[in-house]
Amino acid sequence: MNETRQALSQSMEQVKSRPRIAVIALISGLVVLVFAMAVSVSVGADPVPISTVWQALFHFQSHVTNQQVIRAIRMPRAVAGAFVGAGFAVAGALMQGMTRNPLADPGLLAINGGSELLLALSFALTPKLPFSGLLVCSFVGAGVGAALVYGIGSLSRGGLTPIRLALSGAAISALLVALSQGIALYFGLSQDLTYWLAGGLSGVTWNQVDWMMPVVAIGLLGSVGLSRQITLLSLGEDVAVSLGQRVMRTRLFGVLWVVLLAGSAVAIGGPIAFVGLVVPHMTRSLVGADYRWIIPGSAIFGALLMVIADVAARMINPPYETPIGALIALIGVPFFLYLARQDRGIH
Repeated sequence: MNETRQALSQSMEQVKSRPRIAVIALISGLVVLVFAMAVSVSVGADPVPISTVWQALFHFQSHVTNQQVIRAIRMPRAVAGAFVGAGFAVAGALMQGMTRNPLADPGLLAINGGSELLLALSFALTPKLPFSGLLVCSFVGAGVGAALVYGIGSLSRGGLTPIRLALSGAAISALLVALSQGIALYFGLSQDLTYWLAGGLSGVTWNQVDWMMPVVAIGLLGSVGLSRQITLLSLGEDVAVSLGQRVMRTRLFGVLWVVLLAGSAVAIGGPIAFVGLVVPHMTRSLVGADYRWIIPGSAIFGALLMVIADVAARMINPPYETPIGALIALIGVPFFLYLARQDRGIH
């Protein structure tokens, strides 16, 4: 037992990490996130000053229209954006660590597509389903999408390599999206689903946030609790097994947290891709390869990216909103192509 613990400590010490820089980066990210959320609440079709936001938060007056708008419409949108971004980013970080695949992302590996298909079926067959039911459907769809990708990718000769995983994910995602669009056309849901499929936070209510927040919080806490095991798994399955780690158990819980995080994020914001791809890599470049820092860092910076993207979506062409998914894709697609061209991935 002592030898195993000593080997575990030595392996963790070999992982490149920058604790001092990581602490500074996480604190700075939190400060910027709070400021970005304040800006998100203040901008819109009718911009309001930060002072009014402050009054709505701490000195609320129900008869003031601007404060009502802030409390009922803009605050849930900002909070939802932060949780959606954190969910996508941490799900991507977990997937990259578990699979040692730098291209892993909920959007690229059909997790988003599976949620999208089940939600489209829900809109068509049970249009009055409450949001709690939609969350469950999103979770089930995410699990089905992941199972299809890993199952089909594993059937190929040579095993499940990163490129095969990405290719099978792209193929299954395209199939699930096509099925979703077919269902939308057949049942006359095209207009209802178009904006949601493009990704956006318009119309988010406190009821939706109240259902999503505990689920994402459980997923984030579970991911942090699993971070040491994910770090060892990212060094290689042989290393993890030799140190006495239960690899299958780690992956089982990892997939559970990914399904919870990505499923709830899709239910609120739509199938937004590339957040889970870009943010973990950016975080890793700041804090090092230790997932005890990567996971909380991904949560903070993923939330920050989503809140900033939501602000940009409302400011590019007011009073109309640009789909958030399109804005993030402008960053994510070149980044994906860059990673795909590398001879070796970042673990």
